[in-house]
Amino acid sequence: MDFKILDCTLRDGGYYTNWDFDKALVKEYFNAFNNLPVDYLEIGYRSNPMKSYLGEYFYCPQYVLEESKEISSKKLVIILNEKDVRAEHVPNLLEPCVGFISMVRIAIDPKNFKRALDLAAAVKKLGFEVGFNVMYMSNWENEKEFLGQIKEVNGIADYFYMVDSFGGVYPEDVRKTFDIVRSQTDTKIGFHGHNNLQLALINTLTAIDCGVSIVDATVTGMGRGAGNLQTELLLTALNGKEQLDLDFNALSKVVDPFEAMQKEYGWGTNLPYMVSGANSLPQKEVMSWVTKRFYSLNSIIRALSNQSKGIEDNIDLKNLEEEKRYKSALIIGGGPSGKKHAKAINEFIEKQEDICLIHSSSKNSQEFKDIHTLQIHCLAGNEGHRLEDSYSDMNIKDKLVVLPPYPRTMGTYIPSSLENVAFQLQEISFTDKFHESVTSLAIETALKLGVEKFYFAGYDGYSGEIKAQELELFNENEYIFERLRKKGNYTPVSITPTLYESLNPQSVFALI
Repeated sequence: MDFKILDCTLRDGGYYTNWDFDKALVKEYFNAFNNLPVDYLEIGYRSNPMKSYLGEYFYCPQYVLEESKEISSKKLVIILNEKDVRAEHVPNLLEPCVGFISMVRIAIDPKNFKRALDLAAAVKKLGFEVGFNVMYMSNWENEKEFLGQIKEVNGIADYFYMVDSFGGVYPEDVRKTFDIVRSQTDTKIGFHGHNNLQLALINTLTAIDCGVSIVDATVTGMGRGAGNLQTELLLTALNGKEQLDLDFNALSKVVDPFEAMQKEYGWGTNLPYMVSGANSLPQKEVMSWVTKRFYSLNSIIRALSNQSKGIEDNIDLKNLEEEKRYKSALIIGGGPSGKKHAKAINEFIEKQEDICLIHSSSKNSQEFKDIHTLQIHCLAGNEGHRLEDSYSDMNIKDKLVVLPPYPRTMGTYIPSSLENVAFQLQEISFTDKFHESVTSLAIETALKLGVEKFYFAGYDGYSGEIKAQELELFNENEYIFERLRKKGNYTPVSITPTLYESLNPQSVFALI
């Protein structure tokens, strides 16, 4: 082959594993690749210290380099984030890599291309090959200043990468961009494809036909968001085309364990990633949205569509200004205990003189439909659709719906029967984050109504084998409850069984 292949599984997979891979898996990865026609292995980042823990493959200390070099017969690569690294950082970050690393790649925003040249020159002085991974390829046409600077990489970069960051380019875009870059520089050109529209393979093969000198892939497409071109797919496609004499047994040895990880972490494209790719929108927000169970696909797609058009996502409602104030509130979540103990909870409500019900989930709302006190439904995320599905005939007497403050990132669906009783909060102030959480929305609503005593039901928590999404939601709620406690010395009480440590457990049966 007159082009090289770079596998960046350990680097791109770090989003899912915090860059801490199983040591046995890493060893198997290196050993298997020793028998495969891959030229470079990118094993992680070199970075300045940050507040967040991102694992050893982000900071890639020298012992990781030494271990990798000892096992692998391939050329090893690390990458720098240009936005976080300057030329003066290079000696401290990269001198320990001398003798272990062959190439240093630099992830570059086109807007910072000129600044990246100085960083690259400092890297080059240490004797490394240098790769320019220039991101946001689908937007390059709008970066006129950058396009005029490409020629300045001559003599500095060994490879100039076209990076399809949004996973939305087509083969004709690859050809067009390749021609633009080739007209500006004699530097070898590379291609890194993301797989939002499942075009990473055809785009990579197109780039090879155009004459690129290096292409990227990851095992099982492992990577942030929609992921990347699968190394095994690229090698299989090239096996017939280039007559590689591929060792499929070696390939299988590295693919199998990563496929097991894929089942757990679920990387790969889906409808929201497809829409973000088609509209050249960043994946960071989408990655967060698709892991939140309270965001519907319609909400995500609508938000992405509106972002692409540069328009506001939703309507501006009247702010909630309830004249009547309540001494206590019962906030009802979607946990099984809300339904299991519904009879006792209803009796508890009837015994309270001045209480309102706030539903943070629609799952248990039917159990309390006959209660004649104010019931407020929080409509963040997908709750509007769930609420509509819960009621065949929604009676709006004694009911309000409350939405997060405007503008709402995702937009919120309001059932037509409830549009006349729909309000929004002016702000969520008791917590410094998770402002679009239904739990935050419920608590802030109660505070707005002057509530002094907080009761909760249906906030069970999770036991047994906890999924990543469940753990994230649990930690989010725990943080919110703790902020409520600190807001005004409130002591929130759970009248149904709960695993949340910030809720004081008190049996509903003892209260009736």
